[in-house]
Amino acid sequence: MPSAWQRVIAVVVQPGLEFGDDFILPYKPDEAKELSRFIERQSMIYEAHSTDYQPGDALKNLVSDHFAILKVGPSLTFAFREAVFALAMIEDELFAEDQCSQIIQILDDVMVKHPEHWKKYYRGDAADQAFKRKYSLSDRARYYWVRPEVQIAFGQLMKNLGEKPLPYSLLSQFVGETNLNATQVIEWKIGNVFDNYSMACRKNE
Repeated sequence: MPSAWQRVIAVVVQPGLEFGDDFILPYKPDEAKELSRFIERQSMIYEAHSTDYQPGDALKNLVSDHFAILKVGPSLTFAFREAVFALAMIEDELFAEDQCSQIIQILDDVMVKHPEHWKKYYRGDAADQAFKRKYSLSDRARYYWVRPEVQIAFGQLMKNLGEKPLPYSLLSQFVGETNLNATQVIEWKIGNVFDNYSMACRKNE
């Protein structure tokens, strides 16, 4: 077992940052000074847990303070969910109700029918839980995109919207970036999250 330590490159820590259903606690370098200095005497680095939704400056400070591995997950799937919901709203404006994918409602119906991935995490009354199923930063909806019913609805959504750029006014209203097709909307939303991490990990010049 002692030899196992020779293969360890990082220690997982959570240096005072956190997020919940509807809040984000940003990283504060001054409050993590002792933790940051400790690893300087070791042959390892830190992996920072729960870095999702941290602003760019906070991510840069984490890297500078030896938290070189930035664990991220829900903020990526949250961005995907945002993109799909935006596309569904655009779809509602362009197609008759009986032609629409109804993906937002179908996703929620599936989550209600199979609550094992969210029930113990989303507290509150029925209205609170309904809101969190859609919009919680913990994004428990990420476990449901692979469900057959949701996949069919997603396929219908993408088929309806096609590969041509979507109307400028609708992209401006629901996405915030223009001259994109449906696939590019999803890529753009997720790419923004990746860009935040990429910038944080670049060597300061």
